[in-house]
Amino acid sequence: QVHFVESGGGLVQAGGSLRLSCVASRGAIYAHVMGWFRQAPGKEREFVAAIRGNSYSKYYADSVEGRFTVSRDNAKNTVYLQMDKLEPADTAVYYCAADPNGYLGSHWREGSYSDWGQGTQVTVSS
Repeated sequence: QVHFVESGGGLVQAGGSLRLSCVASRGAIYAHVMGWFRQAPGKEREFVAAIRGNSYSKYYADSVEGRFTVSRDNAKNTVYLQMDKLEPADTAVYYCAADPNGYLGSHWREGSYSDWGQGTQVTVSS
């Protein structure tokens, strides 16, 4: 089982940027699809972005397409989520997660991911 630690969350004004990091320990993630999800108060957790192990394929939710960028550095066992043009609707706890199987078309499903981080809070003020 891979253990993750997320960081980089915080309070930012609308239009600002944040960069989230997710560092994996007790396991290598180079072959895993890595995903970012978020959960706003009173809402279900939702898919945000995902990236395949070779970084050739990246996937985004419609709500963040063009504003967020997912990337990874396998040598550092780290995945990033660059968030630009943040909006109050982006306020949530953000989680990274690992999908060891990487079946095509499954990246958006929460159930595809077996290992999760503890989450980092992102708050965007208007």
